[in-house]
Amino acid sequence: MTFNEGMQIDTSTTSSSGGGRGPGRGIAIGGGLGGLLIVVVAMFLGVDPNSVLGQNEVTQNQQAVTPGFDVSQCKTGADANDILGCRIIATGNSVDGVWSQLLKGYTRPHVRLFTGNVDTGCGPATTDVGPFYCPADKTAYFDTDFFQVLVDQFGSSGGPLAQEYVVAHEFGHHVQDLLGNLGRAQQGPGGAEGNGVRTELQADCYAGIWAHYASVTKQESTGVPFLEPLSDKDIADALSAASSVGDDRIQKASTGRINPEQWTHGSSAERQKWFTTGYQTGDPKKCDTFAARDLG
Repeated sequence: MTFNEGMQIDTSTTSSSGGGRGPGRGIAIGGGLGGLLIVVVAMFLGVDPNSVLGQNEVTQNQQAVTPGFDVSQCKTGADANDILGCRIIATGNSVDGVWSQLLKGYTRPHVRLFTGNVDTGCGPATTDVGPFYCPADKTAYFDTDFFQVLVDQFGSSGGPLAQEYVVAHEFGHHVQDLLGNLGRAQQGPGGAEGNGVRTELQADCYAGIWAHYASVTKQESTGVPFLEPLSDKDIADALSAASSVGDDRIQKASTGRINPEQWTHGSSAERQKWFTTGYQTGDPKKCDTFAARDLG
């Protein structure tokens, strides 16, 4: 999906930081609602929470700190088409534009680009968590290295809409937060039919809602549509990303077995279905995964 070169990138809600890559995988969660929600909301990769949430804080013995991404280089749609960090920010601008029209009282989340590790309102996190949304500080966090992992380890096509889908999914969690639905992720039993999975599939559906309107929503400051119309390849890229991070596909690749009782995000087919539902209908009411009897 290509950004219109005439659109102007708004970096006012974006910050960036670098970080060292320590040897540990653990995250120290400070407790409270935000700390609990990160178990379900943060792990876009569908990793077992016990392998990600450690008892020890991120090590202080980090490697040399690297500079953060320079957001000042992100000015136009042309920059978004050429530079991944700018594409993440511009996609957030586009998602904000869509939801500002669909949801009364919508407020923009913050965006934080980081490498290696980052301190958040939900506790310190490492790159192993993948992109995540922290409700405690209303911020969507993105380690840009993740998008290459999506290609190398999970077989995604890696095209622009595959990357933009990830951003729209995390912003979908912000929409859930604004609507008061995000806390439902921790209610009831887990597994393939649990609210954790339903929360993630709704965020996929909300990403599809964004894709439905992305090329017709105009930037208020310029009057230019954020994005050009989607091609068949764009949709294939998004569906590839949704499929590549399905719980069944990840479990099969990592352990050779599929165990729905440990699912946190839904199967590849379910993730594709709910993205498609949002994309084809453009109706947020069709994204009520909590009421759905059949998620697949």
